[in-house]
Parts: sequence; structure tokens; C-alpha cells
Amino acid sequence: MNDFELKWLAFEITPRCNLNCIHCRTNASMNLKDKLSFEDITNTVDEISKEFKPVVVLTGGEPLLRGDLFDIADFIKSKGMRVGIATNGTLVNEDTAKKIKEHFDVASLSIDGSQSSIHDNFRGVKGAFDATINAASMFKKVGLNFIINSSFTKRNQHDIENTYKLAKKIGAGAWYMFMIVPTGRGEEISDELILKEDYQKILKWHFYMELEEKDIFVRPTCAPEYYALCDMEAKKNNIDFTRRNLKFSTGGAKGCIAGQKIAFIGYDGEVKPCSYFLRSAGNILKNSFVDIWHNSKIFKDMRDFQNYNKKCAACRYINVCGGCRARADAYYGDYMAIDPYCFV
Repeated sequence: MNDFELKWLAFEITPRCNLNCIHCRTNASMNLKDKLSFEDITNTVDEISKEFKPVVVLTGGEPLLRGDLFDIADFIKSKGMRVGIATNGTLVNEDTAKKIKEHFDVASLSIDGSQSSIHDNFRGVKGAFDATINAASMFKKVGLNFIINSSFTKRNQHDIENTYKLAKKIGAGAWYMFMIVPTGRGEEISDELILKEDYQKILKWHFYMELEEKDIFVRPTCAPEYYALCDMEAKKNNIDFTRRNLKFSTGGAKGCIAGQKIAFIGYDGEVKPCSYFLRSAGNILKNSFVDIWHNSKIFKDMRDFQNYNKKCAACRYINVCGGCRARADAYYGDYMAIDPYCFV
């Protein structure tokens, strides 16, 4: 089997959204229109299923705004793949939660702070926090596994530990701590991005928290240096560190697996190694996804570790870290450059 097997695919089925998040990669809004038809989506899923069986996460925008959402989910399942939904939770009531449970294997909710003042400020809509907490309780009530994704900048980094504790308290199966890459609307807050020195401290906090955490699965996202830090801290302090895996995880015990195990398809059909990546490797409206996955220059570059910048290529952690290619591109205009957050 090819080392670079697609294990996890984020499929952005709509750019429409009822929130106005400061970091949105899509610049999503209710003014935008869907570009991919049901057939565009299902034809791509059908083609992928003939070679790979990834977990497919339907995302947006807000996927619940799309009328054929549940039909798309059913089609994905009919092809032998597991399917998840990434929702902001604000449109979820008990009936919706039951329907999601019937059609999806897992859901993710976004919570960017432990209280409404922090989360609502981040999401740009008052009442978003209460609605998302309500969605979590509805998911719990109907017995649907759910994950909490939390994104952080300087404006909410002080609340990271409290947000993790909240995710645990409301019954999430996993908590993912996202280190924002400045793409989409996120470019407008580039001066708000977490400082490199704080980034290392936060990852160190996460390592020691993860050592003690036995109830839920935790992992930093868009923070490939974490994998190097875990090894460095464990060796320095003679700690036996074994990482647990989640059945809906991306299938890689490595930092950056963009274009190696995961991919992203945007609402306009553009295919990228990950959702934060600036450049398109091709478009499913013009080429087949599988052809793009195997043959596009960007995807091939993602897998050619020895052609990364000299520091990465020579680093002993190249196979467990790899640096964030999207962040390198956002900062330096070169996705093969050094990750600006590298501290190894």
C-alpha cells in the first residue's frame, strides 16, 4: 500500500455561514452561494472510494445550511466510509441532533473560550457560545460522539486551560487545540497570532497535561513541533510517553500530514493539502481528485521531505514534525520554507 494513503478528507460543501469568525479561512458569510452541486460532490466521493476509504468530514461555512446535507452523508456511508460533520452548533436543537446521529458517525463543535464573552467575541455573534453549549448537551442526550475544536490567538490564549476543562466537562470525546495559520479572514488578525515563545510554552503545557489526561483524547493541531517537543521533554525528564489514538483521527502519528494522509476540498472545488493551505493543487470541477492527489506538484512536494528547506531536511525530527507547510507559505511565500514557529 502506498505510504501516502488518504485517511481523512475535509469536504467544504458550502461557504454560507451564520457566524462571522475572526479567523475564518473561507471568509464565509450568508451572502455567498454554493458552487458544488450534489452530483459534483457525490461523483468525487465515488471516485475516491474506489481507491481510498478516508473519514470524510463535511464542513463549511455551516454545513447545516445545505438542504442536501443528509443525502450527501448517506451517499458517503454507502461507499463504505465513515462520515463526520463540523458544525458551529448554533443551528442544533434536539430534533437536529437526532437527525445528525442517524446520518453521521461523529460531530465536531467549535468552542474558542470557556465563557460567552470570549467565544462570542471570537465568533462575531452574540449568543453563539450558549447555542454551541446547548448543541453539546443535545449531542450528549442523543448519544452522538462529539469532538471540540478550539482556535487560539493572543485574544484568547489566556483561556486555553479553561477551554480544555470545559470540553472535558461537557462530555467531548476529544479536544483539539488549533494554532491558527493566517489564511482567509485570519490574515486580517496576523498581528494577533500567538508569539513563537508563547507557542513553545503552550505546547509544553499541553505535553504535561496530556501525560495526566486519561479521560479524553487531546491533541494540538497545526502545531507539528509538538511531536518533536514530546520526544525532547520525555528524554530530558526520563518520561515514558505513549500517545493514544482516536478512531476518527487523521491516521498519522506525525506533526504535519498535509497532502500525505489528509486533504481538503473547498466549496469552489479547489483541492489543497489542508484547510489552511493558501495554494490550490487542482480543482475537482476540472480534474479528478485522485489524479490531483497522486500527480499534482504541491502534493508531491509535501511528500518529498529531503527537498524541504535545509534545516528541516537535515533535522532528526523531519519524519515526526515536518514543520507547518501552510504557515511557512503564509509567512514567507514558500511552502517548502522553514516553519516560522520552529524552535527545535
